[in-house]
Amino acid sequence: MLDHAAATFALLASSTRLHIMWVLAESDSDVSSLGARVGRALPTISQHLTQLKMGGLVHARREGRRHVYSIRDPRVLTIVKLMIGQLSEGPRPETAPAQH
Repeated sequence: MLDHAAATFALLASSTRLHIMWVLAESDSDVSSLGARVGRALPTISQHLTQLKMGGLVHARREGRRHVYSIRDPRVLTIVKLMIGQLSEGPRPETAPAQH
């Protein structure tokens, strides 16, 4: 169980893969759309999608000539949202001790 969790976190340690997961949280997407939203070249997006797919985090379905990717396990998305939400808040100011 811990090995699986560590492998999942290792996949999410890449800012590009994390960004892909964030985009897929909003809606399913093909490689071209992901490349435009993430700001990376299509071969780079394809490589990261392959890693995410092999890791069981995303899956693909065919729609005509294109592959559309989506999140395989929404529980991983909960972790991603929580992590990004916590980190985007920045350091929390410490409360000053009450003066008597």
